[in-house]
Amino acid sequence: MLKFFYNAAPNPMKVALLLEELGLPYEAIPVDTRKGEQFAPEFLRVNPNAKLPAITDGDVTVFDSNACLLFLAERAGQFVPAVHDAQQRGVMLSWLMFIASGIGPFSGQSVHFRHAAPEPKAYALNRYDFEAHRHWSLINERLATHTYMLGDGYSIVDIALWGWVRLLPYVLGTGDATWTQYPNIKRFLDLVNTRPAAQRAEALKTRHAFKTDMDDTAKGFMFPQNKRLPS
Repeated sequence: MLKFFYNAAPNPMKVALLLEELGLPYEAIPVDTRKGEQFAPEFLRVNPNAKLPAITDGDVTVFDSNACLLFLAERAGQFVPAVHDAQQRGVMLSWLMFIASGIGPFSGQSVHFRHAAPEPKAYALNRYDFEAHRHWSLINERLATHTYMLGDGYSIVDIALWGWVRLLPYVLGTGDATWTQYPNIKRFLDLVNTRPAAQRAEALKTRHAFKTDMDDTAKGFMFPQNKRLPS
């Protein structure tokens, strides 16, 4: 059976949504990053980068969320344009990689410098907040004229985006005002959330009690780079 290594962060939730959309049987294996379980030898054999999500299926191993999405969707022949549809495939790959290289990293750093980094952090937060807003503005513009990211058809680009959209007020630190600034993204989120698969994916978070405290032990696992700082 396919094994899905996950926690409740945006990137694993993308893969959870696709698995539920495809109706694939899978074993959900929680990996609690605040307890350092991502550094266990058995998990490093799955993903040497010690990040979530990852999947294994027999002798196949895939890690990195968008790689998992592309692998699963193409194998199933669902939620991706056909190989011969070069035009739509080009659009799909462009936006999928935009999410992988833009939305994810800049949103993640916006979260880190807004909610976790010690002072002084004004320069770093300003940079990542600016870039996060710039990337999300492009998504909002796209969704102003498209029901979904590729048009009328729901795809893995929307699935990849959903993982992050759910947390956008937290990412940007703008609370309810987020949806006034980005109304097309809110429409998109509400639309995807009506899908039964999205509701099942959200429910996955309740199957396991992940550690919530960001104590010194958790910080050591989550931010190992801090060991390099002078004490």
